[in-house]
Amino acid sequence: MSDGTADVSRRTFLHAASGAAAIGAASGAGAAQENESGGNESGGGGGGGGEPDYGTWFSNVDNFDGSTADATGQDEVTITVGAEGNGGAFAFDPPAVHVDPGATLLFEWTGEGGAHNAVSSDGTIDSGDPVAEAGVNYEVAIEEDGIYQYVCEPHEGQGMKGAVVVGSDYATVPTGGEGGGGPTLPDSAKSLGVAASFVMAATLGLAYFFMKFGGDYEQPDA
Repeated sequence: MSDGTADVSRRTFLHAASGAAAIGAASGAGAAQENESGGNESGGGGGGGGEPDYGTWFSNVDNFDGSTADATGQDEVTITVGAEGNGGAFAFDPPAVHVDPGATLLFEWTGEGGAHNAVSSDGTIDSGDPVAEAGVNYEVAIEEDGIYQYVCEPHEGQGMKGAVVVGSDYATVPTGGEGGGGPTLPDSAKSLGVAASFVMAATLGLAYFFMKFGGDYEQPDA
């Protein structure tokens, strides 16, 4: 006849199975959590010094090469109005610039390409009516962080557009692939998660078998 050994063996095995499952779950969760923290540090969803997200703003601007001029640390930053580009003197140079809050933006006309102005849709940048004479005809300091997109009204259709990135709190290009928001797992973390899931499944399956059929059997009578 069986004695308490089978019950003891079952209890021992179940304790071990529970421990293995808990370790596997913790390992998988820990890997995901570690990667999520790294994703947040990369600035992939917004703010914190990542690549500014201009959307399709510069899609028809031929003097924009995808980069943003770094003018942080400067008290005054000059933007040329009527620079060469877009089929004539119809460009801002640099087309995109990153500055500190409160830095003075000096818009300097070249006197080429006819009359120009610089106007943003929210009114933060507004040089007034278009002018043609050369010189610094407008200056502005922007205190609040963000991305400020502006145009030359007479030549907007020709691609005379610009953008000023201020501070560090602004929309950034997603780094998490399609869908943008959530963290992504590297191959090593994915492999660890698969392995942890397999261990848990195998352990729980053995635990079920052990509970159902027992671990010790009676010896046949001689």
